[in-house]
Amino acid sequence: MADPKGFLKITERELPKHRPVDVRIQDWREVHEDFDRGTVTKQASRCMDCGIPFCHNGCPLGNLIPEWNNLVYTHDWAEAIERLHATNNFPEFTGRLCPAPCESACVLGINQPAVTIKNVEVSIIDRAWEEGWVKPLPPTHRTGKKVAVVGSGPAGLAAAQQLTRAGHDVTVYERAERIGGLLRYGIPEFKMEKRHIDRRLAQMSAEGTTFRTGVNIGVDLTVDQLKADNDAVVLTGGATKWRDLPATGRELKGIHQAMEYLPLANQVQEGDLDRAPIHAEGKHVVVIGGGDTGADCVGTAHRQGAASVTQLEIMPKPPAKRPDHQPWPTMPMLYKVTSAHEEGGKRIYSVNTLEFLGDEDGNVRALKLVEVKRGPNGFEPVEGTEREIPADLVTLAMGFVGPEKEGMLDQLGVELDGRGNVVRDNDYKTTVDGVFCAGDMGRGQSLIVWAIAEGRSAAAGVDRYLTQDTTLPVAIPPTERPLV
Repeated sequence: MADPKGFLKITERELPKHRPVDVRIQDWREVHEDFDRGTVTKQASRCMDCGIPFCHNGCPLGNLIPEWNNLVYTHDWAEAIERLHATNNFPEFTGRLCPAPCESACVLGINQPAVTIKNVEVSIIDRAWEEGWVKPLPPTHRTGKKVAVVGSGPAGLAAAQQLTRAGHDVTVYERAERIGGLLRYGIPEFKMEKRHIDRRLAQMSAEGTTFRTGVNIGVDLTVDQLKADNDAVVLTGGATKWRDLPATGRELKGIHQAMEYLPLANQVQEGDLDRAPIHAEGKHVVVIGGGDTGADCVGTAHRQGAASVTQLEIMPKPPAKRPDHQPWPTMPMLYKVTSAHEEGGKRIYSVNTLEFLGDEDGNVRALKLVEVKRGPNGFEPVEGTEREIPADLVTLAMGFVGPEKEGMLDQLGVELDGRGNVVRDNDYKTTVDGVFCAGDMGRGQSLIVWAIAEGRSAAAGVDRYLTQDTTLPVAIPPTERPLV
């Protein structure tokens, strides 16, 4: 623990302030201002002697949160990053992007604001990079075994780093032109600047991991050749098959999936495009879907100069406080105001899109909505509530329904479960010998912490398969983790 009386002395939960809205929407830099390390130390001191650290179980990675909170409180930042890296390969990613189920499980959070675990985490890793404490860790021996990791999101990168450090020759294959998966192309720059990815990739390259971009397995390289060239294959391609909205008028121009819209804006920031082909400037933008991806679309539209931004959600507005049916230490569904929502726009709950309306040139011009309420057979329309709202650009951010089957998965012949996800055992082996699977491709759309945890665990399974033993850590099986 940190200060035994810290939570009594410092009762206020303090986080970094956001840069002024009128300033930050003019650029794509991260929205937070710098945070004083003395304040971070005080916030870490609120971590109490709770006896049973439920935050451990709230975190799929099993992060040793009280330990590094105490180390920050005692100003031993160098040891703090060692404890943080013991369970998490990429805390600069999770510290910026994770919704922090650990904080929902914080014991202090029962009757006070929870410890700022996520901010302490990102403060540790950011200082570690600044001080030069993060160095390549190449293996001390080589096994001579070759492993292919297909997909370069957080699960793939975690698996690749663990396997490289275990002494295997690892090649990461990515069909896009840059490494990073949704970290690179789905997460806007204002949530995480891509220099954080590039810095890790440099470390991984120095450790011996090889990266091959622009290679679509099953198209540019056959699965037979991939298996022949490697002793094991790890599938980490994510759940990239998006959910569509088959309403009347869906074929109109100006209606796009979020993952058609967001990557283009990121490519502009990478210097790969001068201007995004799908652009919100001067347009009435409607985002269908109330989750984090929808919020990413909102923030992107603001920076592109949208005339208006409206976000729609079929579910009712969540409560501001933990409801009784979502008790501590579970992660509750609460009303959130993200940085994108601070920047403007309108949020409408309990509505369904009936129809997309177009103009004479085939462009979307409006949406026909209706309010809905829960009924015995799902959501039912509320009579007399139909209305139209203007829409020149619509983005669909309604989540994903599983991995893409065409190409690689079909050719491999791996078994799929009832939800269309890849079946794996406790060692993350698929039903095809030598082929493993980690992350959203196996568990469905989930959190970045689950992706990294599964990547690390799958690496242990691969290492055991190749060498009959492993010293790599394994995350607790999902069946034993009831709190997330």
